[in-house]
Amino acid sequence: MLVSDFHYELPPDLIAQEPLPDRSASRLLHLLASTGAIQDLGFNDFPGLLRPTDLLVFNNTRVFPARLYGRRTGLKSQPLSARNPASRDFLRGRVEVLLTKQLSKEPNDWECLVRPGRKIGVGETLLFGEADELCAEVIARGAFGERHIRFSPVHDFFCVVEKIGHIPLPPYIARNDSSPDRERYQTIYAQERGSIAAPTAGLHFTAEILSRIRERGIETAEVTLHVGLGTFQPIRTQEVEEHQLHSEPFSISESTAAQIERARRVSRRIVAVGTTTVRTLEYAAQEGNGEIRAGTGEANLFIYPGYKFQVVDALLTNFHLPESTLLMLVCALGGRENVLRAYNHAVSQRYRFYSYGDCMFVE
Repeated sequence: MLVSDFHYELPPDLIAQEPLPDRSASRLLHLLASTGAIQDLGFNDFPGLLRPTDLLVFNNTRVFPARLYGRRTGLKSQPLSARNPASRDFLRGRVEVLLTKQLSKEPNDWECLVRPGRKIGVGETLLFGEADELCAEVIARGAFGERHIRFSPVHDFFCVVEKIGHIPLPPYIARNDSSPDRERYQTIYAQERGSIAAPTAGLHFTAEILSRIRERGIETAEVTLHVGLGTFQPIRTQEVEEHQLHSEPFSISESTAAQIERARRVSRRIVAVGTTTVRTLEYAAQEGNGEIRAGTGEANLFIYPGYKFQVVDALLTNFHLPESTLLMLVCALGGRENVLRAYNHAVSQRYRFYSYGDCMFVE
């Protein structure tokens, strides 16, 4: 299967650069996978598309301001504790670091992406914040340019990151992050800090929409998957099957596992909000020999057409980039021809695309 089989043309002006004033004002494209039928709706219609017996599963991860701006020093010979940021020997050059995954807490090590990538070498010191609130050393370089960095101890690392960090808007949003993004690039039910990107299908929900869903007796549950490189990692192969995903940390509580297994025993529909929820549930089912069990782990399941779903029956999702792993997952559930036809319809009807854009419901 070729990666190019998942291409579609998207005019750049359809890429949403700002969120709508009202979260629930987004449009919703309804795709019935069994027939390929398409219907243009609004997100306010979503509660009516659900069945009273459905179990609606959310990803409750929380985005943190993982983009740090700072400067590099160029000193490599001295231990980190001996380096003097006030010294003229420090070479000042602007750097951008995107924290993608915490590797350990003691020492505080992170996987990250860096810019300018070619210039930042192993052993260099990076300083962040106007008052150099954070200091890190580059420990190693990865196969695709990612870095392993180690931060010097501070009293409350995440408190400092919340103060000096920036919301990591995706590169197709061609503007700097702003103060409103801290609230809008976050679901209203976000709880567990750890993602570098929002599970965007959840951005459309408001308290009023959730209330309408629960008033209909529809049960809800939550899992956690922290969105990292696995979700947005570009495919560098021509054939889909040759691609390998980065792993991303997830957790499923005892109560959620019990909810899902109760629903599955009586053939109730499991509706996933977002592709990250799909990958969490399907990976957990593989690891549990078909059963959803409570626990934590690292999910690296790559879902593309031909995959046999064990848990998820329907999916609410945003529109995804051409030739991306996320689009392939949607095609696995809805059928490649159905989904690409729906995408072309969305383009012709001028839907808004990607993170701050509109959504589709595949059932």
